[in-house]
Amino acid sequence: MTKQAVKIYLANPRGFCAGVDRAIQIVELALKKYGPPVYVRHEIVHNRYVVENLEAKGAVFVDELDEVPDTAPPETPVIFSAHGVPKSVPREAAERNMFFLDATCPLVSKVHREAELHHSLGHDIVLIGHAGHPEVIGTMGQLPDGAISLVETVDDVAKLSPRNPDNLAYVTQTTLAVDDTAEIIGALQKRFPSLIAPKKEDICYATTNRQDAVKEMTTQVEAVLIIGAPNSSNSKRLVEVALRRGVQASLIQRAADINWQDFETVKHVGISAGASAPEELVEEVIAAFRQRFDVTLTSLRTTEENIKFKLPAALTA
Repeated sequence: MTKQAVKIYLANPRGFCAGVDRAIQIVELALKKYGPPVYVRHEIVHNRYVVENLEAKGAVFVDELDEVPDTAPPETPVIFSAHGVPKSVPREAAERNMFFLDATCPLVSKVHREAELHHSLGHDIVLIGHAGHPEVIGTMGQLPDGAISLVETVDDVAKLSPRNPDNLAYVTQTTLAVDDTAEIIGALQKRFPSLIAPKKEDICYATTNRQDAVKEMTTQVEAVLIIGAPNSSNSKRLVEVALRRGVQASLIQRAADINWQDFETVKHVGISAGASAPEELVEEVIAAFRQRFDVTLTSLRTTEENIKFKLPAALTA
């Protein structure tokens, strides 16, 4: 029986960004240098496949530091996730004399420093982001309670009541939808004309690049699959980018999650992956398509990425 022909367009860039790659390396190098167990506060990145692979190597994931036993040897590393943590977390670790390594993405740390600078200059601060996301919790936790106001939507802007409307600055979560964020910033600027913007955009290069690649892809496909976790902000934003352009799109974690009925009449499929999704999962999805269809692969490259971040000195000495 002849298989139906399907052309798959692979978005480039896709998958791991420099911050995710660095965070995973920190866990792997810590395991190699100090041996298991290595404790990690929260998922190092939002991807169960990655987390389970690290667990198999000896990483132990905990929700809070109080789950790390007091009997752990003093040289046992405790690692903070790529999303960043409130200042209370390293303070608690120091009080317990823990040896900790910070895997916070440097681009998230940049937002932390911006917020601290604005606070030191007496600015009221707005954070554009998603309530409850670890990155947002970490950023808001850099400053005393009440120092940062969270805005999630354009509607939230109308409810905002800063103490000094003429002295307002904003920062953003690094993994937001570029277009949606621009609308929120526009609403803020309209209401607060003296609004102070970041010197360099806070939405990270990887988020922007992956969204641009999906935008380009939607001009040539009928359906898009985004590989990523349901708690991955940047992955969910990629689905939204495709849907806003009128293209069928869904988020899957593994090939087993694909609803094949959605592809019975589709001849052009786009595939991308969130910044926390490893390439092995992309290959798994392609292999699943090959089992059912006569597949032709085409790569769509919109930009090159060559950014790398330094590892903690404790792991490279």
